[in-house]
Amino acid sequence: MDFSFTEEQSMLRDTVASFLQDKYDFETRRAIVKSEAGWRPDYWKAFAEELGILGAPFSEELGGLGGGATENMVVMEEFGKALVVEPYLGTVVIGGGFLKHSGYAGAADLIGGIVAGEATFAFAYAEPQGRYTWSDLKTTAKKDGSGWVLDGHKAVVVGAPWASHLIVTARTGGGQRDEGGVSVFVVDKNAKGVVTRDYPTVDGARASEVFFENVSVGADALIGAEGAGLPLVQKVIDEATAAVCAEAVGTLRKLHEGTLEYTKQRKQFGQPIANFQVLQHRMVDMFIQVEQSVSMTYMATIKLGESDDERAKAISAAKVQVGRACKFVGQNAIQLHGGMGMTDEMAIGHYFKRATIIEGLFGSVDHHLRRYEGLSFGAAA
Repeated sequence: MDFSFTEEQSMLRDTVASFLQDKYDFETRRAIVKSEAGWRPDYWKAFAEELGILGAPFSEELGGLGGGATENMVVMEEFGKALVVEPYLGTVVIGGGFLKHSGYAGAADLIGGIVAGEATFAFAYAEPQGRYTWSDLKTTAKKDGSGWVLDGHKAVVVGAPWASHLIVTARTGGGQRDEGGVSVFVVDKNAKGVVTRDYPTVDGARASEVFFENVSVGADALIGAEGAGLPLVQKVIDEATAAVCAEAVGTLRKLHEGTLEYTKQRKQFGQPIANFQVLQHRMVDMFIQVEQSVSMTYMATIKLGESDDERAKAISAAKVQVGRACKFVGQNAIQLHGGMGMTDEMAIGHYFKRATIIEGLFGSVDHHLRRYEGLSFGAAA
């Protein structure tokens, strides 16, 4: 299978990497995270207008660069290296994914807003009782004339403090855990009845608890078919998981490189600890985990366009590898740095925190092992 990049994709990577190297170094990122806003809207505008990367996965007819999942992968890997907190995942990958795949009537206008840096999205799907069962929903949407009324609570909605729109999953029929009866809505975050409680997350992002209290939306808020939204949700979450795996690859590279550099400088018994054979073996093990994650992520990204089962299997296989690598590489990086590795002043601790969050994002290792097993062996599993 061909893992090589086109000239355009390589140029995209170089463009993003150059911008981040010049304007998004570790100290700048620390200042962004500690600021009141928690992100840089001017950088978001630069992503749109100066770099054009917010249009990377969209067709030229929609104002994009004509790319797709591979372009998202390229951008997310570079973002992982710099620990970028701006909401590319929630806006471009997830928000854009729902708009592209659903046949939504207002998709062109909203995608135009994304490409221009004017519309930002957050995905309100998780509920306290739901774990990784995307259909386990207590949030409801009930018919009200030609429109809908939403009620419920969504937990840890990453990027919601910065969002102009929310993508919301809600139950329009069936029982709490039924696969049927799941619908998807796009909701203006400033709509009457949307209440948020914002807070910082351990990895430097911002999230919200979002409450819908008799939120009225029009008929045009429904994305896709009523009650048949779960396959769309699963498809977009698989695409988001592939993008998160790509981000993890960038983060893992920095964890490995930073630890390798530190062990060459740190001396014990009159010599760098990198000279000790046992630590050399550890570094090799970390490198192998990184490279396996690269290969599995590339494979999963390529298979996003295949059948639902093949796509899901490839994504789960990649997430298992990436989740294990995040734990192994991250913990070893901290151990080899010692206690100072977890201080706020050192970058390695920030990469470890992000890797730890990624490990469980959109499904833990155990979840994806069970999912892969079920897809491979069916009811016999």
